[in-house]
Amino acid sequence: MLDKNAVWKVNLYTLWVTQALVNMGMGLVIPFIPYYLEEMAVMSTAQLNFYTGLSSTLPAAAQAIASPLWGHLSDRYGRKLMLVRAMICAVIVLFFMGIVNTVSIFLVLRVLQGIFTGTIPSAMALVSAHTPEDKMSYALGFMTSSNFLGYAIGPVVGSVVCEVLGYEACFYFGAAVIAVGTVFVIALVKEDPTTYGLKLIEARKAAKLAGGSKVGLWTANFVMTLIVILIIRIGRTIFSPFIALFVRDMIGGMDGATRYTGFVNMATCIATAVSSVTLTRLGDRYDKFKLASMLSVVTLVISAFLPFSHTIWLFIGVYALYYFVIGAIEPVLTSGLSEKADPGQRGALFGITASVNSVGMMISPMIGASVSTAFSLQALPIVVSIFALAQVIFLVAEGMIKKKKPEDGENSGADA
Repeated sequence: MLDKNAVWKVNLYTLWVTQALVNMGMGLVIPFIPYYLEEMAVMSTAQLNFYTGLSSTLPAAAQAIASPLWGHLSDRYGRKLMLVRAMICAVIVLFFMGIVNTVSIFLVLRVLQGIFTGTIPSAMALVSAHTPEDKMSYALGFMTSSNFLGYAIGPVVGSVVCEVLGYEACFYFGAAVIAVGTVFVIALVKEDPTTYGLKLIEARKAAKLAGGSKVGLWTANFVMTLIVILIIRIGRTIFSPFIALFVRDMIGGMDGATRYTGFVNMATCIATAVSSVTLTRLGDRYDKFKLASMLSVVTLVISAFLPFSHTIWLFIGVYALYYFVIGAIEPVLTSGLSEKADPGQRGALFGITASVNSVGMMISPMIGASVSTAFSLQALPIVVSIFALAQVIFLVAEGMIKKKKPEDGENSGADA
């Protein structure tokens, strides 16, 4: 018999470490993909922008399609099993990325990466299924911090590895780091068998028919929250594939570009990690929707300063502050959704939110590539501000829906 009070804490801290390792492994390579593509083939600036955007769009599109499926499978067969599967696939894909020498094959591997290596939905669902509801915002925020802290360390280590051993070595290092995390999950994470399985799914359906289950997932507020999460993801990632090129333009050449790119990624990730264990804890004390709305207004104000940050250190400071505030909003909104969902649906819930995030990550490079090609990379900060404004507008709209029709009265959602 599992001690549920002890299990949720052990799982939370173990998964925090393993997800930090996963994102460190990914962070070792992803920020430097534009430079890796340049080594593979001679191409113009427009071609490089196009392939850089494509290398982000393809895995995001693949993950958007695959995530709901993995979410449903995790509800039926267990979240730990799905997490281990994803981590093993990540090790294999990263290793082969270091071997390839053509852009086309590299892009194929990026698609496979999107389909098979999404660890965050399974890890979040696993934590959510075992965490007491009064600790949900803290737990999910804490988990979010691992994602960004790992990704903060990865680019710094990766910049050193790239300069000393070459870009290929980063992929091998990344695969090794994720392999260590996989061992930790297998050895230390415990999953309560009563939190998943076909019997639980059937029992939830029967309870819903009898009128005794929680509200179905697909309510009006749920859809509006997904739209807000989509806008957040686009605004937060539209810059990411082009940071390396933006930094190179800002400092006027490649001398120090890799190092400063690492600093930008480190600063934004540390800012988000700190936000995830500080600002998100307010979600356990105050109304989550009101907190998210307030933070969105602050995000809009900060983003307005980005187009005027013309020196590298000023840009890093303002961009990190932007990430500090916006980094708390998504975990707060997600914890609110998780609290309203039936425990047997949480794998599906996080699969859906992961799919929405992936759609955002798919759209954002396309927008970024179009804007940078039509205007310049310097136009991207303005686009970030536009999405921050859209975020505020949709949260206001969601607030109006809540006032007109309280969600507790809704029961029209279909099963996810």
